[in-house]
Amino acid sequence: MLTRKLHIDPINPDMGAIAEASGIVKAGGIIIFPTETVYGIGANALNESACRRIFALKGRPSDNPLIVHVSSLEMAEGIASIPAEYRDGIRRVWPSPITFIAKSNGTLQKAVTGGLSTVAVRMPAHPVALALISECGVPIAAPSANPSGRPSATNPRRAISYFDGRVECIIDSGAAFFGIESTVIDLESFTVLRPGPFTPEEIEKAFGRMPKVDAVTRGMAHSGVAVSPGVKYAHYAPKTKLLLFSGDIGELTGLLDGIQNLPPFAFIGSAESCKAVSEAFGCSTIALGDRPDLYKIAKNLYDGIIALDSLNVAFGIIEAFEERGIGLAIMNRIRKACSGTSFNSADGLSKILEP
Repeated sequence: MLTRKLHIDPINPDMGAIAEASGIVKAGGIIIFPTETVYGIGANALNESACRRIFALKGRPSDNPLIVHVSSLEMAEGIASIPAEYRDGIRRVWPSPITFIAKSNGTLQKAVTGGLSTVAVRMPAHPVALALISECGVPIAAPSANPSGRPSATNPRRAISYFDGRVECIIDSGAAFFGIESTVIDLESFTVLRPGPFTPEEIEKAFGRMPKVDAVTRGMAHSGVAVSPGVKYAHYAPKTKLLLFSGDIGELTGLLDGIQNLPPFAFIGSAESCKAVSEAFGCSTIALGDRPDLYKIAKNLYDGIIALDSLNVAFGIIEAFEERGIGLAIMNRIRKACSGTSFNSADGLSKILEP
């Protein structure tokens, strides 16, 4: 398959190119397009066969629902039953990187909802995405543009590496603004199912109540049911073993010194931590940004995780970050990328590295 590639300005989209992309969606094709969070792989949410193809392309489990992208609250209410008490709050925050789980009104097929009675819906804060959905006149079902379990595509280069020749069109609008997927909140329980750029503190300001944050939110547990993307299945993992160091970074060098025959490793973390670890061990490092700038850390996280696989090391170590604001989302993704494997002592690391 020859994949059509369209370069569209992320701020002032060319409506001719948008119309061309829209035609592909209306004809039942699959399109990769930018959002403010990551790139999505999308299809007409009302076209069941096209949506099933998304699952096949990603290797995605059929019970893992798709997020449906809309261009207005009215479009959202065409597929979901939005509780009246939340409408004003949703109007205040949309468009933004926040997804709401609400009861489906039966319009969507099981291929989109994962067989659930609920639907995940959001209005992306990206001019290209909004123009595309508006031009299509239908909601677009779109998970992140990556093979299931792999880090999401935060730029067109990564999306092309994953899906070139397998989809009808890829829109190139440069790097995504945030580089980490949307916040997902269940309206029934008012729980953050997946943390993202829209923080619990910001949700409290918009809705007048603080949402619940539990072990699933923090990436410390998996849900038994995939009510939302990112709550049941492993995500974001590199091919190289990645370990979370959950202690004080100042103790890491002494801890590693205590292990005999330590195999080659790489370190992922803040610029400050990378400098200290590199000076102590001369190992490869992947700096995500200055420690106080958590938004930059989040934006660079997936590229950093992917880069680990190119370093020819036995394993990687990634440091923990403060779970405030977007740091909650960063730690959710890190824990999932590490499959919950962490250490804070030499004995703990030695046991993990045992053959």
